[in-house]
Amino acid sequence: MQTPPGTPIIQVEGLRVAFFSREGVVKAVNGITFSLRENSILAMVGESGSGKTVTALSILGLVPYPGRIMEGRVLFNGVDLVTMHPEALRRVRGKEIGMVFQDPMSSLNPSIAIGIQVEEVLLAHTDATRQEARIWAQELLTEMGLPDSSRLLKQYPFQLSGGMRQRVMLSIAMALRPKVLIADEPTSNLDTTLQAAILSQLRKLKQEHGTAILLITHDMGVVAQMADQVAVMYAGSIVEHAATANIFQRPAHPYTWGLLQSIPRLDDASRKLRPMGGRPPDLINLPDECPFLPRCFKASTLCRASPRPALRPLQEGHVVACFNEIKHE
Repeated sequence: MQTPPGTPIIQVEGLRVAFFSREGVVKAVNGITFSLRENSILAMVGESGSGKTVTALSILGLVPYPGRIMEGRVLFNGVDLVTMHPEALRRVRGKEIGMVFQDPMSSLNPSIAIGIQVEEVLLAHTDATRQEARIWAQELLTEMGLPDSSRLLKQYPFQLSGGMRQRVMLSIAMALRPKVLIADEPTSNLDTTLQAAILSQLRKLKQEHGTAILLITHDMGVVAQMADQVAVMYAGSIVEHAATANIFQRPAHPYTWGLLQSIPRLDDASRKLRPMGGRPPDLINLPDECPFLPRCFKASTLCRASPRPALRPLQEGHVVACFNEIKHE
């Protein structure tokens, strides 16, 4: 099914995900709604534990036990992936929607050669023979800038560097030119040269194949150079969503402002960093009011006396969940 340019290819509606532990129910994702458009990059940012990775895993039905999707829909080209039969969903994974997981060492099977792992997705979703899949796999690794790909096919994950493992994961995720790619911290723990190479490949996939990319990262520098839109998550909720330029130039939520103040700026070396005080809330005992309230410098009586604020529009394409958003002249 072809999707008209600029229209949503993934629509997440009212998604709630919980983990059932001995201590209580961990409310990991709390009713979030967003869309990912064809030929665009949406960055999802926030502190560890804010729900970014759980959201990504929910899209592909990969929430680990004891997690469960409690409510909501994930529409892919209008079809709900949450209620899709597991066998049909397996056909979507890898072919229509690819994913690069956060830790390539744990995502690759340590006891199986790299070549077999790359070939697996090709054999599962195409009519290629094993010999054809082997040639195809070598071409994919070469395209990803990996040297001596014929030898690499016979090696095992522990024999590769972190950057090489990450590029193998990208080769697998991008092999069939999926319509959607979910990249969870694809540049973490890599040096700047490897980061640039990975980001270049993601940009190429978007430009040449119109792939929509959900980019999960904590690196605001990556966000600035890659993303078209940014969704800021806190305590399992989206607290601000806007075009990238608006997020950096006119952040409205105090949490977004705090994230930006806590990173160094090369264009203003004299500016002091402002670390964000406090800690994220306990997701088992989430308050009824705004979860950012104890850390917020804009908190008022209205914030303390009101239920959690819902997302509301500030201007076209810019929404925020805050009673006292930051004003910009």
